Amino acid sequence: METTTTPFINHFRKSITPDALRTYIAEYISTFLYVFSAVGATMSSSYLMPYSTASDPSSLVIIAVANAFGLMFAVYIAANISGGHVNPAVTFGMVVGGHITVPTAIFYWFSQLLGSTMACLVLKYTTVQQVIPTHAIAVEMTGFGAAVIESVLTFGLVYTVYTAGDSRKSSLGAIGPIAIGFVVGANVLAAGPFSGASMNPACSFGSAVVSGNFKNHGVYWVGPLIGALVAGILYENVVFPPRALDSLPGTINQVGV
Repeated sequence: METTTTPFINHFRKSITPDALRTYIAEYISTFLYVFSAVGATMSSSYLMPYSTASDPSSLVIIAVANAFGLMFAVYIAANISGGHVNPAVTFGMVVGGHITVPTAIFYWFSQLLGSTMACLVLKYTTVQQVIPTHAIAVEMTGFGAAVIESVLTFGLVYTVYTAGDSRKSSLGAIGPIAIGFVVGANVLAAGPFSGASMNPACSFGSAVVSGNFKNHGVYWVGPLIGALVAGILYENVVFPPRALDSLPGTINQVGV
């Protein structure tokens, strides 16, 4: 008797191959390095300026620069292996656009969350008596307002990821990770004092687990996932749907690698 398998089973089998395993390792390494840089820079800023407040502009700039540079190299080193998501919200946006399957996304999420948690653990136990910082909402803000801000910030991030990685246009090469890093740095400068400008549920999760502080943690999942959902739908179905390349002025029928 001929047996049939569901599409989910087929996708799951493809997600546990040796090639798929390499992508999960790449996501783990990149997320570890990014979170180590981002969270470590926040800790360094607090250590060097112990009397500064959360509204100190110099601390904000340090954190923004570390996020931008850290994400640039994290995306670059994994781009040709796993796509360089380094973020569950980006992975979710890729699922929405049909670029990866749900089983693969689940393994991506696990790798990203584990990488973030391990990075925070290393920071905690190698920097004696230093507190692992978590993303926090300004006292004047509500959870809803912070979630809206995180949604808008993540929309910008995921939309940039789509644009930078779209092979239907000319290849952006190393410029893609630079653009992605810059949008994160700009977002931190714009909204860091208000919502924390996480845009990355994995980064928020790792620091929350290690610090034991889950206050308003749901904001850093709901907001980014909604922003990623909107970005994926809008880019793939409205702004640049399939077969839209030839109809755009100033484009040529060329596929980048």
